[in-house]
Amino acid sequence: MPKMGESIMEATILRWHKKPGDPVKMDETVLDIATDKVDSEVPSTAEGTLSEILFNENDVVPVGAVIARIATGTAVAAPSPAPAPVPAPVAEYPAATPEEIPYQPAGARVSAGVTGGVRFYSPLVLNIAAQEGIGMAELETIPGTGNEGRVTKRDILQYVSTRKPGIPATTQAVPPRKEEVLVIPMQQVEQPTTSPAPATVYSGNVEIIEMDRMRKLIADHMVRSKQTSAHVTSFTEADVTNLVQWRERVKKDFEKREGTKITFTPLFIEAVVRCIKKYPLMNSSVDGNKIVVKKDINIGMATALPSGNLIVPVIRSADQLNLVGLTRQVNGLAENARNNKLKADDTQGGTFTLTNVGTFGSLMGTPIINQPQVAILAVGAIKKRPVVLETPHGDSIAIRHMMYLSLSYDHRIIDGSLGATFLTAVANELENFNSERGW
Repeated sequence: MPKMGESIMEATILRWHKKPGDPVKMDETVLDIATDKVDSEVPSTAEGTLSEILFNENDVVPVGAVIARIATGTAVAAPSPAPAPVPAPVAEYPAATPEEIPYQPAGARVSAGVTGGVRFYSPLVLNIAAQEGIGMAELETIPGTGNEGRVTKRDILQYVSTRKPGIPATTQAVPPRKEEVLVIPMQQVEQPTTSPAPATVYSGNVEIIEMDRMRKLIADHMVRSKQTSAHVTSFTEADVTNLVQWRERVKKDFEKREGTKITFTPLFIEAVVRCIKKYPLMNSSVDGNKIVVKKDINIGMATALPSGNLIVPVIRSADQLNLVGLTRQVNGLAENARNNKLKADDTQGGTFTLTNVGTFGSLMGTPIINQPQVAILAVGAIKKRPVVLETPHGDSIAIRHMMYLSLSYDHRIIDGSLGATFLTAVANELENFNSERGW
């Protein structure tokens, strides 16, 4: 299972394109996988014959685990049949195959208190905790055997099997075997003693729609963001008449010369990048009691998918691109998102996010911060309104193109003064747009 990004610890197998005995070429797609960021195709790392498949479709597999074997050379092993489906554990979690992990004494396991930072929990672990009625306070007490003390699926299932309702289970040391390997077959987990929750009864004429996988991941991500960051939202408005008139004047020539359409999004990103350079703390993240200021400016842009779900592809090193480069990046990523062609790297490494709620007709919004970032800017619909203009000859009323902007920021490190100052700076950049500029 390939590593798909810094925070990705596991992936779900969606579909196998090959079966045991099929020939496989180098870089040929073998299977599709899904993470909490994006769906991806996994290419073959060798040429030969697929001899064995070790995990079934819909299995959740940790990064780095062997998921299939390819026989190379002249001596090709006889194909092994695909593994029979493993009966799901009684708690109805995704099936897992037994793994051998290095034995660690209980005292050597890392807990959340040792790391001193914000503990990461995968969506799978959070879902199991929710189903078993385990709150965040109790979840923090579970010893983790994963990377940096993270709680794995095995850890929480083992905890559930020994847990009494409302009482955290104590960790017991397990004596090592001679080869110092601990084998924990997941299918041997006993059924919790808690009685199943009664089925919800809905009154009236209703339609029940099951969330798809991406919607569940988005829901978990949004709730986790609210639990992590102290959200504050500031608002302002900007007179973008000069910007609108300039785009209207150049858009035909721009498309003819550059071969792509210019939208408002790259113009907004250009203004955001200038202001981040003035206020670098807006381009940071929080790690426990440390503030990590990012020198790279990677702008994420929230993009709607045909399914109605949202994804945030990232424009890397946006400060190194001119307006043409930004336009090509924006259009290319948006097109790939609509056609489900985004790669895992396309959604990684964002340091600040822009969302255009005006695309759907909204005047303004209160966006939720895209973790682990500390701020997200929403731009609303551009509307013509009568506005009072101050001139050397007195005040006058004119029809202007106006737009609301809203900035949600993490009040743990971004104070109201900095948040409002940054938002005002972005509005000023847009209002003072040079209508005589080129591109």
